[in-house]
Amino acid sequence: MATYKEIKGVTVQTLDSDPVQNVGTWSSIANANTTHEECGSAGTASASIVFGGQGSPSESPRTKNQTETFDGSSWTEVGDLNTVKKNQAGAGTTTSALSSSGQDPSNDNSPLVEQWNGSAWSEVAEVNTARRQLAGAGASGTAALIFFGYSGSYTNACESWNGSSWTEVGDTNTGRVRAGSFGSYTSAIGAGGGIPPDGSSSTANSESWNGTAWTETSNLNAARKDMSSQGSGASNTDGMVFAGYTTTNFANTESWNGSAWTEINDLSTAFRNGFGSQQGSSTSATAGLGFSTTYGLQAEEFSFPPPTSAILTEGDIFLSRGTTLKGFGKAAGIPSGSWGSAANLNTGRGDGIYGFGTTSLAGIAGGDDGTPGDSFVANTEIYNGSSWSEQSDLNTARYFAIGSGGTTTAAIGVAGRTTTNVANTETWNGSAWTEVTDINTTRRGVLSNQPPAAQTQILVYSGYSTTRHTNTESWDGSSWTELSDLNTARYTGGDGGAGPSDALCAGGQPDSPGVVCEFWDGTSWSEGADLNTKRIEGAASAGASTSAIYGGGNNPGGTGLDTVEYYNGSSWTEIADLADGGNGASHHIGTAHDTFFAGGITPATPNSASASTEHFTADNALGDITLS
Repeated sequence: MATYKEIKGVTVQTLDSDPVQNVGTWSSIANANTTHEECGSAGTASASIVFGGQGSPSESPRTKNQTETFDGSSWTEVGDLNTVKKNQAGAGTTTSALSSSGQDPSNDNSPLVEQWNGSAWSEVAEVNTARRQLAGAGASGTAALIFFGYSGSYTNACESWNGSSWTEVGDTNTGRVRAGSFGSYTSAIGAGGGIPPDGSSSTANSESWNGTAWTETSNLNAARKDMSSQGSGASNTDGMVFAGYTTTNFANTESWNGSAWTEINDLSTAFRNGFGSQQGSSTSATAGLGFSTTYGLQAEEFSFPPPTSAILTEGDIFLSRGTTLKGFGKAAGIPSGSWGSAANLNTGRGDGIYGFGTTSLAGIAGGDDGTPGDSFVANTEIYNGSSWSEQSDLNTARYFAIGSGGTTTAAIGVAGRTTTNVANTETWNGSAWTEVTDINTTRRGVLSNQPPAAQTQILVYSGYSTTRHTNTESWDGSSWTELSDLNTARYTGGDGGAGPSDALCAGGQPDSPGVVCEFWDGTSWSEGADLNTKRIEGAASAGASTSAIYGGGNNPGGTGLDTVEYYNGSSWTEIADLADGGNGASHHIGTAHDTFFAGGITPATPNSASASTEHFTADNALGDITLS
């Protein structure tokens, strides 16, 4: 049962039926006419095209040239390819598509390319590097990209098509086969796939194409291969991949927002080597065919609730008055979670600790030892799900610094204080810290967002040198760039955010009112909902601008706080208190619903640094509130 504290200040809605979650789900659509495993594909959710591939071993001939289009309700057989072919790359739409390279009866690695004009296929200029099991992207049959594949070895060659000829462009960082892909010829993603020596092993590695070069990005959550053309998205900032194979077929679907992959609702049927509507998005796609337990005709559509549905909004309270009175229900946006003890750190520390990773695989570094004066540590520790272990030290010991997002193999730490304020930036590769380019403005008590790709994408803002700062800087993996300033100068408040256009800055102003929050939209900061409690110095935080947690710290009188607040995208709500309040705990581990606050200085021991860790976990399911 929810408590008054959990629902205080929240609007009660009366609805005729329970609201639905505003999340995407897969549902079955009409079966195709012909089985198509290892086929090429293109199009959107409501206008897809599949071509070639192979059928079951009992079919003769097994390799195919059939083409089918889907119009949002049914499949129609249209003009055949001129050459039967499988394991090719697809690109384009139902009126302008491309089938590139692959395998035909005469060529294990075919150079042949065919272009679709909406009614018929015609042969066009051949690729420079013939290959099979490759990936493709492109918005039409006259503007496409091919990459990855096998040409006698695992190739990283990439070629661009302009409607008349192929041009070799920047190579991918790795060669692989049967990866997921989507995007355009100037903005694409390649993810997962089979890797050398024989393609039997799977990778989670992802790469992003900007029209000039490929850059490694955040890994998939689930490594997999045999994805063929299973991807959906028109650019390298919005899309998803699905299905695939390791030792079993996958139903997993992952959504890409330009900086991180997120697991979303699974397919109804696990399969491999099927198709995806490459020009879809992270909210709209079709997928299917391939092999599940049999060579199938099945297809599925990914979509969000219709506009007429009552959408479950985080933080809302509703009363169902349908045929069965269910009572009040509480949305997951107000976490009915609790704090619990977790494994202690090996080194006690407080004030400004780097934090990164998740609650099952986390890292912290730096901080101070809690004694008066300039006392700081370089220690790094990694959590493996059950215990913390000491790792390589920072090159520059410091406190009142910030570590941002990332993973236990790719994190970053910025600025802070030794005997003086410093501008040093260091990156972590899973085994050692490396000094990189300094931040432009030397300061301590900085805040940052929490992107998973922290080593190539991070915002750092606020801080203190001789005055409080409004400066905002972005890191692109090699240099810092000044961006629009905060509206209010502050330091050591709460922070979070998921990417280049998503950040928050909460509290951290010793002066009145001390509860002001600001939100970053990729261009500028704007003020949003205020905190309930004024907090200065050393509060801990995690999450994004639509779902954040912020707790601990000091009040203006210097007394440690144990209260915690949750932000649901529109307002802050007080939730379960910390067992041990205080300031200086780690930032940026996990999410708003699953986080560690580690270390810090507690009121009970003001001159010593804590080794304790508190773990917050929340029940995201709907809960009941009594009708009394």
